[in-house]
Amino acid sequence: MDARDADLKRELDATLQTRKELGAEYETELVDSFMEKVEQRFHDTADRHVRRQLAEQQMAAARGTRPDPRARPGQGLGMSLGERFAFVAVSLVLAIPLCAIAAVNTGLSGLAVTWAGIFGVNAVHASGGFSRLRRHRDKP
Repeated sequence: MDARDADLKRELDATLQTRKELGAEYETELVDSFMEKVEQRFHDTADRHVRRQLAEQQMAAARGTRPDPRARPGQGLGMSLGERFAFVAVSLVLAIPLCAIAAVNTGLSGLAVTWAGIFGVNAVHASGGFSRLRRHRDKP
């Protein structure tokens, strides 16, 4: 387990413990606070990936090399195993408050819709659909 994952787990545990102590009336504020921390972690990770990808592209341009055309779809877009795992992990971490909100507000049907959305986003990501959409959008 990564130290950053342990920090996020501690934050979640602290948020849940605080919710137990303060009660349900502060639940929205606690969830918002935790989500801000998760979003910040996600943005930091995305920034690192973008900087690394740009550095790799600059190195390839400086060397005069071209990307391997036989590379798997999404591979040239920073879609390593670790990055795919990170996407799934972040979506599951975000699923916790989303499920809580859906279950409290709409019951089982809201929970089912939430999980269908989580599954759909992960399925599109795993199939490289976002990469295809980006390439299609960038074509002149």
